[in-house]
Amino acid sequence: MWSRLPFGEKLRAEFGAPRRSRRLASSPRSRVWRAELSGASVVVKQLIDGPEAAERYAREVAALKLASRVDPPVAPALLGTDPGERVLVLEHLDHQRPREDWVVDYASALARLHAATSADDAGMLPAWSGPTQDDIDSFLGLARMLGVAVQAGVRTELDDLVNRLLAAPGHTLLHGDPCPGNDMHTRSGVRFIDFEQAALGNGLVELAYLRIGFPTCWCVTAPAQPVLHAAETAYRATWRNATGTEAQGDLTDACVGWLLRGDALVQRAYRGTADPLAEIPNRDWKWGTATARQRLVHRLGTVSQMTDGSELNGLGQLAVAIRQSMLTRWPALQPLPLRRR
Repeated sequence: MWSRLPFGEKLRAEFGAPRRSRRLASSPRSRVWRAELSGASVVVKQLIDGPEAAERYAREVAALKLASRVDPPVAPALLGTDPGERVLVLEHLDHQRPREDWVVDYASALARLHAATSADDAGMLPAWSGPTQDDIDSFLGLARMLGVAVQAGVRTELDDLVNRLLAAPGHTLLHGDPCPGNDMHTRSGVRFIDFEQAALGNGLVELAYLRIGFPTCWCVTAPAQPVLHAAETAYRATWRNATGTEAQGDLTDACVGWLLRGDALVQRAYRGTADPLAEIPNRDWKWGTATARQRLVHRLGTVSQMTDGSELNGLGQLAVAIRQSMLTRWPALQPLPLRRR
């Protein structure tokens, strides 16, 4: 539906009148236009009224300013703002078709984004929030609904995991939703857009997206093992080059954290409104390129492989049993797509 370009007096005084504006596709939480200012192409984004709109706007502005420290850039330049209208004026980026092994460039750019901040930036953005005791209850409840016994000690393993994630070191600049579609593949490299969920935390919780199946994203993929290994190696090497240190944290813990979070099976508008894990035995639903059961089976398989022989071995055995129960009940479930759509 057509709507007026929100370019008010504040922005006109700064940039002049925009020309040739055209509405672009965007999420339900924003409106986006392409326009011209003094002959240059820009993007105008407005966060629309709704829950947490002011917070999402503040996060995006703060994250873009922090990301601007990185050179070569990993985000579009923030050219101007109008807080009263929740409008941002951004550099326009020309997106190209990603390569087959796009996750390697993606992971390298993600590491450089994460390295933009340090402990000195504490408080510039909210801290990342991980899984909770309620998530543990929901996950163990799912096991019981599927007729899978929960062995003694698993609850303790999960309690310890949640505490470790809470205490995980790191003040990295987390994108918050680093999905295919929020990464722009340009001639000068990958840049990320849409920082409305940005936070500060440990970078491995977003590196985990590659293994666990892009948990907050409509476009979910499961890269082939050689490409996945190359991407994770690129992330760690890029982080080392940018910071002079090794990436801190535990990738297995990060992946288990995403497995526990039932809200990572539904799109953002439905998060916090129900218990998606409790719905799995009764119904399946499509979100983007995969169903909820497909996503969960992939996550269970990933976690069972990563925890084998570790201090989370009990959880790993439980993940195997839940996954097998699901595949027995629903044998037509397909693996996640290998390629990006």
